[in-house]
Amino acid sequence: MPIVNRIAALSDEMAAWRHDFHENPELLYEVHRTAGIVADKLKEFGCDEVVTGIGRTGVVGVIRGRKSASGKTIGLRADMDALPIMETSGVPYASKVPGKMHACGHDGHTAMLLGAAKYLAETRNFDGTAIMIFQPAEEGGGGGKAMVDDGLMTRWNIQEVYGMHNMPGLPEGHFATTPGAMLASSDNIQITVHGKGGHAGAGPHKSVDSVLIGSQIVGALQSIVARNVDPLKSAVISITQFHSGTAFNIIPEVAELAGTVRTLDPEVRDLVERRIGEVAESVARAYGGSAETKYTRMYPVTMNHAREAGLAADVARDIVGTERVNDKFIPMMGAEDFSFMLEARPGAMVLVGMGDGNECHHPAYVFNDNILGHGASFWVRMIETRMPA
Repeated sequence: MPIVNRIAALSDEMAAWRHDFHENPELLYEVHRTAGIVADKLKEFGCDEVVTGIGRTGVVGVIRGRKSASGKTIGLRADMDALPIMETSGVPYASKVPGKMHACGHDGHTAMLLGAAKYLAETRNFDGTAIMIFQPAEEGGGGGKAMVDDGLMTRWNIQEVYGMHNMPGLPEGHFATTPGAMLASSDNIQITVHGKGGHAGAGPHKSVDSVLIGSQIVGALQSIVARNVDPLKSAVISITQFHSGTAFNIIPEVAELAGTVRTLDPEVRDLVERRIGEVAESVARAYGGSAETKYTRMYPVTMNHAREAGLAADVARDIVGTERVNDKFIPMMGAEDFSFMLEARPGAMVLVGMGDGNECHHPAYVFNDNILGHGASFWVRMIETRMPA
């Protein structure tokens, strides 16, 4: 079954919505304009209920089918926030806000779910309730957790939940998913190294060099993945910030390191957290200093439920054909706070192919409007297939 005809007819409208969101990007929970437009459109479409302020600035639209005998309620989630990036794409609808850009396609995700909402509110050709979830603060703010904590699943008795993300490099209009781990956990690390300041030229031997210690810690941390983690499992430790010093001839007393950790297994996550602290402190002690490690758990592993991942793959096959669906996608080390929703309810994350182009989070990233119909059709068929009238 190809792209839904009515969805195809909405392609230009969905593109216009996306371009408007793209021109006016908003960060984290400050998605007031975007959320306002989403709420207004859901009301215009005739949703039975539109609720704002879920998870601070999230929006929920409720669409009831022609029948309710099944008692089923399924949630579909899109994210709304942008990134703190200066855009260099050169598209006519480029960001009007300096230093902010939709560089991960959340504008497209929002437009696709709005298109599906318009169709479902018009046709209502299903038996049950569809919940349209528009989430803030996916990019590091934990908006998915905020919505769950605010009663998203219990208030509407959501029984299954599905998320979608665009995927540069996956052929245009193809779909991918997998049972089990789909995306990695994402944690933050901050290491503060304490040494003893001194004159870098005249008396380095009288100091304890925090820069030297920090440099040794950066290298030593890589031994955790190489020598502590099972080679058949995955982990990434990346130190991405190193701040220290005030002048060329002063050995600084303190150095501050920060970075990210990614894993696909809860036990590996525990191991890496413990070893980072041990390695940092032992290296610092060896050079006469000390180190304090702060490990902050951000997003858990995006863990698809096997049954729901299989159902999602079947729906994708109905739209684009068997040869364009990969139901054994190799997990990626990117992270998603949709993971919090999957911890709360059965469901699955699905990727929709963008074709060739820059990766997400690149300043010249451009969302492919050709896939708007694929994404919206997937949402529509998910509801109509899982809750047939």
